[in-house]
Amino acid sequence: MRSMWKGAIGFGLVSVPVRLYAAVQEHGIKLHQVHDEDGGRIHLKRVCDACGKEIDYEHVAKGFEDDEGHTAVVTKNDLAGLPLPSKKLIDVLAFVDADRIDPLQLSGAYYLAPENAAANKPYALLRETLKQTERVAVTKIALRTRESLALLRVHEDLLTLHTMYWPDEIRDAGDLAPPASVTVRPQELKMATSLMDTLSEDFDLDSLEDEYEIALGELISAHLDHRPAPRKETTPAPDNVIDLMAALQASIDSAGRKAPPGKAGPRAAAQDDAKKTAESKRSTSKKAPAKKTAAKSTAKTATSKKSAAKSTASKSASAKSSTAKSTSARSAQKAPAKKAGRRAS
Repeated sequence: MRSMWKGAIGFGLVSVPVRLYAAVQEHGIKLHQVHDEDGGRIHLKRVCDACGKEIDYEHVAKGFEDDEGHTAVVTKNDLAGLPLPSKKLIDVLAFVDADRIDPLQLSGAYYLAPENAAANKPYALLRETLKQTERVAVTKIALRTRESLALLRVHEDLLTLHTMYWPDEIRDAGDLAPPASVTVRPQELKMATSLMDTLSEDFDLDSLEDEYEIALGELISAHLDHRPAPRKETTPAPDNVIDLMAALQASIDSAGRKAPPGKAGPRAAAQDDAKKTAESKRSTSKKAPAKKTAAKSTAKTATSKKSAAKSTASKSASAKSSTAKSTSARSAQKAPAKKAGRRAS
């Protein structure tokens, strides 16, 4: 890896000689400007508006034009003579808690490595101090003739540096946020949390791919091989959200279908919670009719009991009456038989 800057980290009277390396490298296929008819490369020429001549790069300077059209020409020598204390020094201004720095201010990312063996000890001391105190260092550094704020922090076993925007470079968001009158219901928040849990399960950042870059590579290969360009349908984004709860439930169901076999436990639990929330909302309006039905059922039960009691009493009375009549009849039949016996003797 090739270093792009060499200097020292300075905090107090301690100096740590370091080298700066780019921490990121953008991937992607680099395209050139070409003539669409024959594919010939297009070259841009530096032409002066005043004299109309093509200018060599060595004669290109920088300038600033004021409102009246006057231009101040600034040469490379002029820029080199400007005072720039942070040209070879990462000057530590303060050590602060990490949460005091808004990520919105961060831009480029760089690795810092000790320049030589003698720098290892102070380098390790600064690194371990930042780790134990859980702080970051706000610094200044000059890269490419421009001074910039920078954040010094620990990443694994390395010190890293992030260039930062100056406070006046952060634009005011104004009234871009939704109005304060917009509120979120508890059940909506619960379902959104379930969806977040579902989408966070088994997430692997390293497995993500740049689909546009892959498609661009396939397109270029097709042109080089004189094949038809591949076409893939792009999923359209939804125009608006009509039913937020329905959209959340559909999202949870969709994420659940994508779950790998054997790993659907937490995801299924999240879906159950979301479904219970939705069903609870739907069943709220049905609770009153349920009470009326229960009342009717109770009334029917009471009526049934009264009918059963009447029927039992009626049957009991009928049974007793029948028994009495039957007994009287049998007694009546037996009486004449006794009298007939006496006459015979």
